[in-house]
Amino acid sequence: MTRLTDILILISSLSFLAYGVAYFISPHMKSEFRRFGLEKFGQLTAVLEIGGALGLLAGLIINSILLISSGGLALLMFLGFLARLRVKDSFWVSLPALFYMVLNSYIFLTSMHLV
Repeated sequence: MTRLTDILILISSLSFLAYGVAYFISPHMKSEFRRFGLEKFGQLTAVLEIGGALGLLAGLIINSILLISSGGLALLMFLGFLARLRVKDSFWVSLPALFYMVLNSYIFLTSMHLV
């Protein structure tokens, strides 16, 4: 992997750690899941975000963990983007989910040595 990819992994990992932890301490994050009609998936999503973030960090050493984590986070953000489209959020509000989907897709493809 390149130094750029390592930096992108760190950015994604820290972001997902922050978002995952925020779910457990911020009422706003829970209200967003209610707004999406996905309240029962909020805690699972937060745990997957934290696990994915830790997996990205472990993936700096073990490539197979990087593949699973980045692929899983890309899928999670794809579903998040769809949830935002479903509730008719604006493009700007939906942009972070799209950005992190693309970022983790890039990390996934790079870890497969396809980019």
